[in-house]
Amino acid sequence: MTTKSILCVGVGEPGLPAHWQVVRTERLAEACRHLKAHACAVGLLLVRDTDSCADLNALLLDHFAPHWIAVMPPSLLEQPAWCQLLRDHCDDYHTWPLDHQRLRQAVGHALGMAALRAGPAPPQGGDEVTLTGQSAAITRLRRQIVKVAAASAPVLIWGESGSGKELAAQAVHAQSPRRKGPFVPINCGAIPAQLIQSELFGHERGAFTGAARDKRGLIESAQGGSIFLDEIGDLPMELQANLLRFLQEHTIYRVGGTRSIAVDARVIAASHVDLAQAVRRGVFREDLYYRLNVLALDVPSLRERKDDLLPLAEHFFRTFSSERAPRVKGFSGRAAQAIREHDWPGNVRELINRVRRAMVMAEGRLILPHDLGLVSAAPASAPLQLDDARIRAERDAIDASLLRAGRNITLAARDLGVSRMTLYRLLAKHGIDGASRASYTNGQSE
Repeated sequence: MTTKSILCVGVGEPGLPAHWQVVRTERLAEACRHLKAHACAVGLLLVRDTDSCADLNALLLDHFAPHWIAVMPPSLLEQPAWCQLLRDHCDDYHTWPLDHQRLRQAVGHALGMAALRAGPAPPQGGDEVTLTGQSAAITRLRRQIVKVAAASAPVLIWGESGSGKELAAQAVHAQSPRRKGPFVPINCGAIPAQLIQSELFGHERGAFTGAARDKRGLIESAQGGSIFLDEIGDLPMELQANLLRFLQEHTIYRVGGTRSIAVDARVIAASHVDLAQAVRRGVFREDLYYRLNVLALDVPSLRERKDDLLPLAEHFFRTFSSERAPRVKGFSGRAAQAIREHDWPGNVRELINRVRRAMVMAEGRLILPHDLGLVSAAPASAPLQLDDARIRAERDAIDASLLRAGRNITLAARDLGVSRMTLYRLLAKHGIDGASRASYTNGQSE
């Protein structure tokens, strides 16, 4: 943001010093075009009786970053709509006739606050935006992605749930020679077992009841690009053999088909479970594991990216700005401290959810810790070990999600951002009562 620029909207003479960077515009359309092209620190609204409150409110909803100051006729203060506009969008207001000295002081104060709040410019460029942050961990990942993207071998990405594995996969594709081809993401745990083969490999007409025409599978639709197999550890064993054949021969057979189809697509796979351990347990094919684990990437958890917490929170605040309550302008100092101190067991996905919820629920101009659901608890009699704290936080998140979903596994898994199979494993891991599948509804008809 340009911390010295002022946009003056409307008709009238504000009497601002000549050395300030003031841009004058009389029409809202001109102001909107300028704000889209140039960041301004302060916006000065010179309102008249004939101006439309609805049109001005629409402008301020779209451009909330500047510190807005309004100058308006006293009669408008008797109208609820104008009073609401001032409460929602403006840091200060004045009335005609104008006290120029007082206005200069108000604008000067707003410029000072804008300078204090201005931080480093957000990263520019498509790939950098997807992997926001300047911490050592994310910087190292970006360097690795550049190297991996240039090759054509399969990529295996590991990371905790919610850490951004799909964003890493998108960055690999975007920086690869296949960038102009499609990027096809598939969540292997989200497709019903009885449909997954048809979805991945396609089917021929008449292959089964309801197959009225030929259908290309998701792998075939990635021709010339990349296919991202998320949570590949959830892929059934019989499908793992078919995937292995594709990796070896670059051909597929549709369900019910007799001819092989050549597919030129790079495979990028991801998992939050240790596939080497899955191989030892006999639930993942060893030959497929070694075929996939050619180029490996580890996506760091948010705990390893403490320096990125506040830039990420601000990034998501801007990304979802259309959802915010009109009066909400940003994070308070206490909220920033709470963000830094939280352990973030749900990683980036948890941060996104908390920020979006706070933007809607906050009642003040700044987001507070309780808006984020990060009110500090009373200190315990004995400090928790880090692993114990993580386990407790994970269990609490699962319990809360099941409660909200009425113990419906499908809804709870969707709330947590994991597959149903992953949630079943987590229930068993934490020994939550009734962890068997029969104890919960799965959201499907019997």
